[in-house]
Amino acid sequence: MPPPPAVSAVRGAVRRLLGSAEAAPFRGAPLVVACSGGADSLALAAAASHAARHAGVALRAVVVDHGLQAGSADVAARAAQQLTGLGAVAEVVRVQVGGVGGPEAAARRARYRVLREKRPPGSLVLLGHTLDDQAETVLLGLGRGSGARSISGMRPVDPPWARPFLGVRRETTEAACRELGLEPWRDPHNADARFTRVRLRTEVLPLMEDVLQGGVHEALARTAQQLREDADALDALAAAERRRVAAGDGLDALALKEIPAALRRRVLKAWLLDRGVPEVTDAHLRAADALVSDWRGQGGPRLPGDFVLSRAHGTLQVGGAGRKPPNG
Repeated sequence: MPPPPAVSAVRGAVRRLLGSAEAAPFRGAPLVVACSGGADSLALAAAASHAARHAGVALRAVVVDHGLQAGSADVAARAAQQLTGLGAVAEVVRVQVGGVGGPEAAARRARYRVLREKRPPGSLVLLGHTLDDQAETVLLGLGRGSGARSISGMRPVDPPWARPFLGVRRETTEAACRELGLEPWRDPHNADARFTRVRLRTEVLPLMEDVLQGGVHEALARTAQQLREDADALDALAAAERRRVAAGDGLDALALKEIPAALRRRVLKAWLLDRGVPEVTDAHLRAADALVSDWRGQGGPRLPGDFVLSRAHGTLQVGGAGRKPPNG
């Protein structure tokens, strides 16, 4: 008997990703699944277990207990129990969540740090992000004006991370859990309207689906893929242009000016990040670009990390605030 449709869908998604060219360098290594105990990650663990058996590789599962909710230890233990039943070697790791940013960002940093530490060398870490998550990510990037790279969403394979379910709806992972007899945990934070992503999920996207008569989640995911392919192509072209306009540690401003703006700003951003600037916003990038495209002898902008960008003798340079070369 063939498996039920939802089970077939999640297994097929994992099989296709593991068979992709991007995943080829990781074949033969153990698979690692990050599991919260929710429907997405439990369905992923079940599909990964099926794939691991067929590939003859070990399956490990990591459950990160963030300790942010009462009873989180019990939730983690229950998830580990179900993962063990699926044939995975499951481990629960309790973390301390803190640092800059809100609790969501801090929890994400702690979770990814643990997953990196627990990942065997050469292994992919499978994450349960779905097509619904991708659609929400695209909308968040669009609303924040973060540029094409942000709107291009999450990559299916971004080593060591792999996301087999970016083409799978959340309703499918829930159905797969039901068909397999798994009992997912329902995180109350996923219904808490204090979180922006929850309001997108429960208010904005349903309204868009109604107004546009369906298909919005899939359309946003397609948009992400198209933009990702375009951004990858532009980044490759920008890397070649950067080599061409390099002038020692700086950039030849006159040669850079001849490059189309979409490539020029990519060259500038990659160069600034490589020179140690910790963050480059759109405002920083446009101020930097003005030293190339609208040069009138003005001084350069101050950048995060106490860096200063300047133009001297037709060359862009970046350095510490106390070592700013003269303009010219």
